[in-house]
Amino acid sequence: MKAPPGERVAAALGRRVRALREARGLSLRDLTRATGVSAPMLSQVERGETSPTLSVAERIAAGLDLTLSQLLRLDEGCHVVVVRRSDRRSVRRDGHRFEEVTPPLPGQRAAVSLHSLKPGARTGGPADPPSHEPGSRETAMADTGRVALVIDGERWELAEGDSVTFDADLPHWFENPGRTEATFLAVVTAGLRQA
Repeated sequence: MKAPPGERVAAALGRRVRALREARGLSLRDLTRATGVSAPMLSQVERGETSPTLSVAERIAAGLDLTLSQLLRLDEGCHVVVVRRSDRRSVRRDGHRFEEVTPPLPGQRAAVSLHSLKPGARTGGPADPPSHEPGSRETAMADTGRVALVIDGERWELAEGDSVTFDADLPHWFENPGRTEATFLAVVTAGLRQA
């Protein structure tokens, strides 16, 4: 026998709150401090034993750096979004081309992009401000050719298949030190690193 709709909604919301809390590396105690909602209440919500009032749900959302709509997924359509190659957002400048692979969904915490660099080209420069929000992390993997990552005057060279993960809120850029075009994949996860 199926659970009543209210119970299914409470269970789904509870799983979502727990997954979001854990993805941010927060304990129940941390979320209690951030929201002012008691740990027993948060625990009951996560286990799907109770549906929070709108006021409590709004406080939980704020503690997770989301709007209430994002927490409840009210501003989302279906849960599967296909981005066709021909529909990717693309930017070209000074020998650097990149394409956004992920769709612009509300509350999205990660972005995947494909980059190509002509020989000698780079994604930015030393005077550029950080391009990602505080706490962001980036993982990049060289696909073809060689790519160098430069942060604070230090340089890390990546050959095909090599990857690097770093704090993306620091000023940085990638460059192609080779004689052929280089491509790499980058995944930026926003605001998950604890300060």
